[in-house]
Amino acid sequence: MIPQLVTVRWRRPTGHRRRAWIPVVPVALVLSPLLLLAVLGGVVACLVFRISPTGALVGVARVLWALPGTRFEMEYGRTAVLVSVR
Repeated sequence: MIPQLVTVRWRRPTGHRRRAWIPVVPVALVLSPLLLLAVLGGVVACLVFRISPTGALVGVARVLWALPGTRFEMEYGRTAVLVSVR
């Protein structure tokens, strides 16, 4: 299943906590012209480095399919960031 929602939480050095919910589908629709350019760039890169574009596409699809349920946490000093993909 493709991810539907990305939750980003961060704690500022002052101790205030913030949370942002980012819906994947509307963001993908808004950024679709850039996505088209990225796909074309990826195909050109595959041809330059002699990689199968189909194999690369399958690899990207597998990574996207595995994203739901992923959590990424980072702390640096008093600042903390948590990214959760649902």
